Amino acid sequence: MTYSAAVSGASGYAGGEILRLLAHHPDVEIRTVTAHSSAGDPLVAHQPHLRSLRHLEIQPTTPEILAGHDIVFLALPHGQSGQYTDALGDAGLVIDAGADHRLTSEDAWNAFYGGAFHEPWTYGVPELIVAGGRQRENLVGATRIAAPGCNASTVSLSMAPGVAAGVVDPTDIVSVLAVGPSGAGKALKPHLLGSEILGSANPYAVGGTHRHIPEIQQALRAAGAADPRISFTPVIVPMARGILATTSAPIAGDATDAEIRGAWESAYGDETFVQLLPEGQMPRTSDVTGANTALIGLAIDRAANRVVVVAAVDNLAKGTAGAAIQSMNIALGLPEDRALTVNGVAP
Repeated sequence: MTYSAAVSGASGYAGGEILRLLAHHPDVEIRTVTAHSSAGDPLVAHQPHLRSLRHLEIQPTTPEILAGHDIVFLALPHGQSGQYTDALGDAGLVIDAGADHRLTSEDAWNAFYGGAFHEPWTYGVPELIVAGGRQRENLVGATRIAAPGCNASTVSLSMAPGVAAGVVDPTDIVSVLAVGPSGAGKALKPHLLGSEILGSANPYAVGGTHRHIPEIQQALRAAGAADPRISFTPVIVPMARGILATTSAPIAGDATDAEIRGAWESAYGDETFVQLLPEGQMPRTSDVTGANTALIGLAIDRAANRVVVVAAVDNLAKGTAGAAIQSMNIALGLPEDRALTVNGVAP
């Protein structure tokens, strides 16, 4: 069976990455691409790297144009998806790459986003540990999926094994992330201009204000944390795409080194797209560029009594579009790795 797909926000970074990955999917036909101000333009005017899709013209984003497809991807700014999802009741599968359907707590939504609160959908991080199982079990047959925030899923995947195994204390998690500016979208923002970020590192959303914090806490609660608390500091660095998240937490009780490393080995030993590196090795963002892979390095700092996890992902691939398509494959009963690769692009 071939599934027809529509992708909204097709002129942006997330929409473009969804299209790049779907272009190689043997079971999906990209039938419609939509956007707002670029409606009427050829898709390749905004995504010139997508040569196999040069026949597509961007249409306006309306419920009427998005309707009638087997799969609808929404790659819109936060707070804009809800107006369309409410009108897509007849669509077989809708996947939102924005934040509108990620949070289960209306209070958290109001505190970090504001505006209309929409019902939570099935969270699109298949490898995440939840209540003794994996989130992929909840994705089987799902018809509404919330793709994750890229920073949020990176930190959650970093800490969930330790939380679930009880070898770290989730009340004192500290995470500092080096992130590429593509995570902030394609809209023109002066602080993201090349002249502003080249040769500089720029922290933002410091002091507990980043919108991905409640999403991380929600994921870690699902992994077994009663009261997860996190100090979360992202830093924009001059690389187009990628996240390098360094996250640490106190060692819980008298957990041994073997028990600590065993928690991550048990969690990800059989996973394709989340891989724990051998002891002593740490990942680089360049190792995962273009790949649906999260690489994780683990260190145990006995002097500070903390576990340190370093995770590298491509924010547009595994962080957003790859997670969305991986979740789509599971929901539709297709091979989970269909149209996805673990191999990055180098140099």
